[in-house]
Amino acid sequence: MQQLRDVMALAEPRRLLGGTVIFDEGQPVRRFSLLMTGDIRFVRLTAEGDQIIVLHIQVGQMFGIGVALGQITHQTTAIAANDCLLLSWPNALWSVFCAAYPAFAAATFRAVGARADEMSNRIVELSTKLVEQRIACALLRMIGQSGRKVGGGVEIGFPLTRGNIADMTGTTLHTVSRVLSSWERLRLIESTRCHIVVIDPHRLVMISLATGRSPTDHPGFAEIAAAIH
Repeated sequence: MQQLRDVMALAEPRRLLGGTVIFDEGQPVRRFSLLMTGDIRFVRLTAEGDQIIVLHIQVGQMFGIGVALGQITHQTTAIAANDCLLLSWPNALWSVFCAAYPAFAAATFRAVGARADEMSNRIVELSTKLVEQRIACALLRMIGQSGRKVGGGVEIGFPLTRGNIADMTGTTLHTVSRVLSSWERLRLIESTRCHIVVIDPHRLVMISLATGRSPTDHPGFAEIAAAIH
């Protein structure tokens, strides 16, 4: 507990409104941060200037840790998806914390490993799954990460547009709108402006698998079950 207090005492707290850019792709890496409340999305810019969402950061995760990965500049742009509170430290403290508190470094590298696994799964989805499966996988991944139980289902805990989903699943806005409208008619989801509630996660898992396998075979089943219960 004293170690935690020591680390927190050196942090700079920052409160950010949704939509705030925390750092830009290509900027020098100067600080690392811990997300305390809210959600953060990482985006990359295409050659045409479009933003592609590559990752969501959840409460309790470190980010901006280029110093640990040997990166001089940020590889993505970080944007607050909603109102956030984060704690940040200058890069010079990274080696100090890692030497003094081994659990600090271990937890951070576990998070990096989990993000690498997620990106690997998404590459497989883009390469092997049909559009409806990819959209189902994306929604399930997000309720596993930030879902909260509401009346009638599980709500994705941050603003999400149909354009965002199209970016994440490698398809078009028209296709995402068509699929989500179909799922709304079937009472699989409810969709309002920038918010999605998954009404029937079980059926969405079956769509994502498109096989006769059990929903427990889905790679994020444990997180989805936790969000529901």
